Amino acid sequence: MNLLFFLTPKQDVLYIYEDFTLRQALEKWANQRYATIPVLRRDGKYLGTISEGDLLWGIKSLPESASAWEDTPIASLPRRKDYKAVPVTTGMTELLRGVLDQNFVPVVDDRDMFIGIVRRTSVLDYVYRNFDHEELVQNAGRRRRAPAK
Repeated sequence: MNLLFFLTPKQDVLYIYEDFTLRQALEKWANQRYATIPVLRRDGKYLGTISEGDLLWGIKSLPESASAWEDTPIASLPRRKDYKAVPVTTGMTELLRGVLDQNFVPVVDDRDMFIGIVRRTSVLDYVYRNFDHEELVQNAGRRRRAPAK
């Protein structure tokens, strides 16, 4: 199976640039329901991810001046965890490993340019639709029975 089958292209992904200020990031993120989003360089290279928690801890550490929101670049905020990007040639096994640990897997091309994400729900939906449900039910029934003595 090809990873591109699951790809949400960059144009349909919420992301921010590393040079955004805290205020710009919050304005772009407003009314969205994402806990974590990609951070890119202006040339399109993937840098990592930033979470709502990273922003909140960043806000907590700001001085209480009105300009702090305008002057603080996102790049200066510590990020707790960056989602690991995978190349577009990644196989299904590696993709599954990625969605086990992350809500989405960032995808880059052979120049390390961000091209989109694979959402966990896309992969799980595919697995569910292509899974042998009858075999699952039979195996589940066998596991529930107590072993004979």
